[in-house]
Amino acid sequence: MKTAVFPGSFDPITLGHIDIIIRSLKLFDNVIIAIGINHDKKYKFSLKKRKEFISSIFQKEKKIIIQEYQGLTVNFCYEQKIKFIIRGLRNDSDFDYEKDIALTNKKLHDSIETVFFLTNQEHIMISSSLVKDIINNKGNLAPFLHESTIKSIENTI
Repeated sequence: MKTAVFPGSFDPITLGHIDIIIRSLKLFDNVIIAIGINHDKKYKFSLKKRKEFISSIFQKEKKIIIQEYQGLTVNFCYEQKIKFIIRGLRNDSDFDYEKDIALTNKKLHDSIETVFFLTNQEHIMISSSLVKDIINNKGNLAPFLHESTIKSIENTI
C-alpha cells in the first residue's frame, strides 16, 4: 500500500491544495495531509480550525488521513515509514525552493522520494498568504477557497 504525505501549514487550505490532494489520490492508496506546527510562525487560524477546514472538505474521502507534526517533514515521514512527499509547484521560484529541500531530504533519508505536481493553471496565483490578505480586507474568497471553508470563516469573523 503506497502512502504519501502532503505537508503544509494550510492556513487556510486553498483550492490549489485541494486540487493537488485530489490528483495525488490517483497515484497513492492513502494521502496524509500533514499539518506542520512551527511555534515560531504566526498563524491566522488555530490548528483546530485548520483541521476542521480540511475535515469538512474531505469528510467522505476514506483515503485521506489528517495528522499534525512538528520538526522536519522528512523525519516525520521516516518515523511513519512513509516513502513519498507530495509538493505542488506553481512557478520556477517554487521549483528552485522545493528542489533544494528535496535534495536535502534525500541526504537525510535516501529512501524518501519527493513527488512534484504542477499546479493547474487556474490555481497558479493562489497562495495562503494572498488568501489571508483577501480575508483581512473582506474580499471575495470564492475563487480561492472551498465553499465549506468560506462558510466557516464567515461564521468566525
